[in-house]
Amino acid sequence: MSALPTSQLFDPSDPVFRVHEGGKLGVHATSHLRDAGDLSLLYTPGVAQVSLAIAAEPALAAVYTSRRNTVAVVSDGTAVLGLGDIGPLAALPVMEGKAVLFKHFADVDAVPVCMQTGTVDEIVEAVARIAPTYGGINLEDISAPRCFEIERRLQEQLDIPVFHDDQHGTAIVALAALLNAVQVVEKDLAGLRVVVSGAGAAGVAVSRILLGAGVRDVVVVDSRGVLGPDRDDLAPHKEELRQVTNPRGVTGGIGDALSGADVLIGVSGGTVAERDLLRMAPRAVIFALANPDPEVHPVVAARFAEVVATGRSDFPNQINNVLAFPGIFRGALDSGARRVTEEMKLAAAGAIASLVENPTADRVVPSVFDERVAPVVAAAVSALVPERGRPTTA
Repeated sequence: MSALPTSQLFDPSDPVFRVHEGGKLGVHATSHLRDAGDLSLLYTPGVAQVSLAIAAEPALAAVYTSRRNTVAVVSDGTAVLGLGDIGPLAALPVMEGKAVLFKHFADVDAVPVCMQTGTVDEIVEAVARIAPTYGGINLEDISAPRCFEIERRLQEQLDIPVFHDDQHGTAIVALAALLNAVQVVEKDLAGLRVVVSGAGAAGVAVSRILLGAGVRDVVVVDSRGVLGPDRDDLAPHKEELRQVTNPRGVTGGIGDALSGADVLIGVSGGTVAERDLLRMAPRAVIFALANPDPEVHPVVAARFAEVVATGRSDFPNQINNVLAFPGIFRGALDSGARRVTEEMKLAAAGAIASLVENPTADRVVPSVFDERVAPVVAAAVSALVPERGRPTTA
């Protein structure tokens, strides 16, 4: 969180503040209220019939209410962008922005739900209590490691998709980029040596989706070094990750991990030294995804890697979650999915990658403004949901 005085942070004449004035969201009605006849249909007495029908058959809520197209964007403000724990009120502009992206890219109505930080039990209970209003829950900017338990418990309790975008959105797009990057550098996905720098929310999800996609050699590094056999200081989520990664038993620091590595995926912040990058294999791939300051500046990374990607929009190959989450929820809502499965995530990554027909070093992912992305991702997700999961009036 910035230590600058308010006078240096706030300039109401700045275009950034002007565009946010009054917030970025509003509410509009989808039915016309023109006269008493409309009023009697939209509200009392007509609405009572719909309420009684839903009381008798709850599945009808997906047909006759806005629930079928509404997602809650839930945050407690403990891990907002690169700003850290700035609280729920300061997180609200970010969640509003997320809602704008949902609407623009996939026509999903998203509602920010920023709550005061509490225990895991309190957050899970609060979200579970408001869940009847929504067709899906997008968890956002919640700190690790509790984000893992919050997501897991909500998935167990609720019959609607619960998706932590900081984890899975990043992982899906990173995999999509890697699927195309290996074509450029002419390497086999299964034979890659991949180093993931960061063992937080994104690092865990990236590592797991790579393993699910068939990468056999993933080494994870945190601020204290490699998650290797010599580490006895690991939190439970890191210990679980260690059990399924590092098949060669690498120990030491990131330089040791990068020795002979084909790929570096940074999701941790900090800086990776050039002397360590020198140890990577020829025709390497570097995804430095920390924002706004990548672990390796793209200009520097280009000296060591053939394919370079960041999370920034001012360099080629932006690994941006907006390529994933709008389509993920569009497909889940349309198909009546109760969960976003690992198979759906892999399918989404493949769908995103497929939109780049001839990958090059400067183009391994489609543009975030490519209008094909959300529909293709939604179709990939929907295809994995049985027909019986889809909303119906029958």
